[in-house]
Parts: sequence; C-alpha cells; structure tokens
Amino acid sequence: MEDRPALDGPSYSDTHSSITRKRSEITFTNGHHRADSEPIDPAALTKALHNVEHGVPSRERTPVGSPSRKRQRVYGDRFIPLREGRDLQAAFNLLPDLNPPTTPSRSKKRIPHGELNFQRNEEATRTFENVMRSELFGNTVPQPTPPDLSPDTAFPSSTHSTTINDPSRSRTPPNNLSSSMLAPASITPSTPHKNMLTYGSPQHHRNGSARLTPSRTPQSRHGPNMNPYSDLYSPSPINYQSQRHLLGQSKPPRAIAKVPFKVLDAPELADDFYLNLVDWGSSNILGVGLGSCVFMWNSASGRVNKLCDLQDDTVTSVSWIQRGSHVAIGTNKGLVQIWDAERCRRLRTMTGHSARVGALAWNDHILTSGSRDRLIYHRDVRQPDPWLRKLTGHRQEVCGLRWNGESAQLASGGNDNKLMIWDRLEAQPRFKFSDHTAAVKAIAWSPHQSNVLASGGGTADRCIKFWDTKEGKCTNNIDTGSQVCNLVWSKNSNELVSTHGFSQNQVVVWKVPSMTQVASLTGHTYRVLYLAMSPDGQTIVTGAGDETLRFWKAFNKQPRNGLGGDGGESRMEQMSIIR
Repeated sequence: MEDRPALDGPSYSDTHSSITRKRSEITFTNGHHRADSEPIDPAALTKALHNVEHGVPSRERTPVGSPSRKRQRVYGDRFIPLREGRDLQAAFNLLPDLNPPTTPSRSKKRIPHGELNFQRNEEATRTFENVMRSELFGNTVPQPTPPDLSPDTAFPSSTHSTTINDPSRSRTPPNNLSSSMLAPASITPSTPHKNMLTYGSPQHHRNGSARLTPSRTPQSRHGPNMNPYSDLYSPSPINYQSQRHLLGQSKPPRAIAKVPFKVLDAPELADDFYLNLVDWGSSNILGVGLGSCVFMWNSASGRVNKLCDLQDDTVTSVSWIQRGSHVAIGTNKGLVQIWDAERCRRLRTMTGHSARVGALAWNDHILTSGSRDRLIYHRDVRQPDPWLRKLTGHRQEVCGLRWNGESAQLASGGNDNKLMIWDRLEAQPRFKFSDHTAAVKAIAWSPHQSNVLASGGGTADRCIKFWDTKEGKCTNNIDTGSQVCNLVWSKNSNELVSTHGFSQNQVVVWKVPSMTQVASLTGHTYRVLYLAMSPDGQTIVTGAGDETLRFWKAFNKQPRNGLGGDGGESRMEQMSIIR
C-alpha cells in the first residue's frame, strides 16, 4: 500500500474524524507516531481538499498495534461531559419530584364527588369566602347565590338582601352610589383604584372613601344609635353578617364507616339480577335463600338455622310478612310456599305460576307474587283459593314488587322496562311509566312522604327516578353511572340506599331530595344484587355474587319521641301504645 504524506492537524478520514478532533497534533508516517511535525506538502494538501469537496473517501493506514484497530465506531461511553459552568444545585431542584427510596410511593385516592371529606372542604371554602366578602365589601357586593335559590328578577334586589343596615358602619364604596353602578353577582369585583384601607379624619375625608374614626359615640340625627346589630354593641371583631355565616352553618355531614362490621359467607348465593333472595324480618331474623335451602340468621344470638330444603327445586325469592314469623318462599318451578319460621313448619303451598317466582311482596294478609310468566297474582293467605286476582300488564318477567301500606298502592317493575302503579286489587294499572330504558327491579316507597316512589333501572338505564304516584309524573331523575340493583329507604332519616353493579359494585347512601352522596361503600367484588334493612333501621345487609353478606352501620337510631316508643315504629303501632 502506498504511504500517504504526513499531515499536521486533524485528519479528514471518516473513520477517525471524531477521535482526531480531540487531539491537537497527531501525525502518521509509515504507520509510526511522530512527536515533531514536518512541513506540509502543498500538492498533498490540495489533493486532500479536492477529495473532501468531491466526496472521495480517503484511505489512511491505521497504526499497527493501535487498540482502536478493531473499533470502527465511537460509542457514547467515551464522551466525558464538561461540568464547568453548570449550576448543579439548580439542576437538581428542577428534577421531577420523586419519592426517596426510604419512603414507599402511595398513590393518592381520588375522593368521589359528594363524599364526606369533599362536602366538608366545600362547606369550609364557601364559609370562608362569604365571611371575607362580608368583611371586605359589606353589602356593596352582592353575595353569590346558588342557581336553585336565585332571587326572582321581578322583585327588587333590596328585598333579598340579608345585610343589616347599620348607619354607624362606613362602607366601601360609599352609600351615595346608585344600584346601577354596582357590579352584578356573576362578575368578580375589580380592585379599587384607591387604597381600600386608607384611614383619615372626618375633616379631610368628607366623601366617605376612607374609614372614619369617630371621636365620640356615634349618634343618629334623632338620638343615640338604637340598632341592636350595630358594631358599637358587638363584642365580636367581625360584623353581624359574618357572625350569621359562622353561626348559621348547616349540620356537619354524618360519618359512615367504610368497612362492614360483619361479613358472613353465603355459598351458592345466586348471581342473578332477577331474584330476591335476602330479606330481614320484624323479629330481627335474616332469611337467605342459598340454592335449594333457606337459612335463618338470628341477629341477637348470631346463630344460623336451616329452615327448609326443597330437594328437587331451587329458591328464587324470600319475603317476610310485615309483623309475625311467617315467611314466603318462591321457587324455580313456580310455587309459592308459606313457612312458620318459629316452628320450622310449612303451612301451605300455592300454585298458579308456570315459571320461576322472582318477586314477592306482603300487604298484611295479601301476598303478591310476580313471575317470569309475566303474571302477577294477589293471594289472600286466609282463604283456601290459591290466588285472588290475576294481573296481566307486563310483557316480560316481573322482577320487582313493592306495596305501599298507607295508600294501598302496588308498584311493579319488569324486564320490559315498565313501571306500573296498581290501586289496591284493581285489575288494570292506574299509571304505566315507560321512562326507564332497562329492567326495573329496584323499587322503594318513601316512609316519610306519601305517594313518593323511587325506582332504578338496569345497565342500559343506570338512573334513579322519583315519582309522584298521586299525580302520575316523574319529579326527579339522577344518573348514577352504573346498574341500579336495589333500593331501600331509611326509616330514621330522609335518605336512600342504592346498590349497584358494574363497574364499582358499590353501595351508595343518598340525601333526599338533593341527591347528594352521603357515603359510597365498596368491598363486594361482584354486583350487589341483594339489599335488606334491619327492623330498627340502623343496619343494612348487602349480598352479591361473590357469595358474601356484608353488614354496614349506615344510619343512626332515631331518638325516642314523646310516646316513649322507638322512632322506627309505624303510626299504627304508636297509636296502639296509647290505647
């Protein structure tokens, strides 16, 4: 190979360009390194420049024994960063906020809308804003009003003012401003041009822009100040309007335990939306249908007894009579059995349905059953006939039945997305609602208001609707975001409990009529299909396809009234005490 003349300075070889740039003086002559430099040959330099301009690759002999002979490229690990002129402290502070190795990373759980902490924070923020607004601006800036409490535009704004007119208290801006100059409630007040907290004497500030410091007790034109809400007589450092904001706070939200206080195993608890297998009787005994058996759990003693075993049939519904020890059992073969739970004895078996009986409801001695055969039967358990009246209104399976004892109205829901209201034992429904877009199983009558009904739709609907069954109209509607499986109304407070399916499988306590969430309880891994309430109204039990029963302390005990009875008793029971 022909030797190339030695060049002083960086080589133009593509292979060693990055290496030669880091070296000030490197020469190769006959494959040997030279420390001194030789004169540059003009012809060789011209030829090298010509090759570079026309893209002709130059060839250069690699020195023998060089460690870079086998390395054809420069890797990144040979780069040595220059740390001079860098502010390492500033660079470290600009790094992302990472948890130290000793502190385990814990993701913050987002608080759902309407939860207890969320309500407390919102209430505290609202109170603070109102107090600051009242202290800084007095009654010159209108207080923000919720949309549902907005004053009527037909009335003057002075009729809705809650600020006491105190003549001894100066205002910013002064009172001589007309109402048209005040900013509306929806606009944020702008910062005044002058200092808002300027102090001055009455001789120098006659326009009222500064806060006056009276030299003697302020008196009105007709005598002393007789306003009892004047700042002159207030022992508090804040004005009367701010005191009203602080003292007039609403009752703090009630705290509900997010963990059930008891969990029972329920093997073979069916994961079927159309069944009703859990009910809590007035004798404080919980009845649960598991497979072909019905079990009784005594809340007082905690003992579990087997009531019956149907052998060749399956339990599809369980319902206790309002008062007494009788329990009705619906079967997969369309039979309705009545059992005496105290003696563990079957009293009678009633026929009529040709398919499974998934819904049962009692109204004193009237037992109503709904089936997959789309029929509803009224049965008088005192008579030998298997049924008293047959109702044909639904076009698909009847999965929800509830009696209203006060108005003697029956509400029925079916897989045909229909909700029907029946008067007493009438053969035709009084109202037929088609607002739901999925099966209506969740039905609950309000014990606090007459003719108020709540209903919930399935997966395609996800809504809870409230109905006025006297006028036949929907009064409220809320989208819960998930399948509504069951509803029950609290006996001690105007609150509603709903159980849900996909995707959170949660139990929600709602405040009625605002429908704000008091609590959201989770723990079930399957959709929560079954719901029942204890006789005292304090505990609810939920069941799901995960084959567990969970007991939640959801409500407080109602205080005793003047009659000396428990607040959970009905009106008839309270009247019987007087007698």
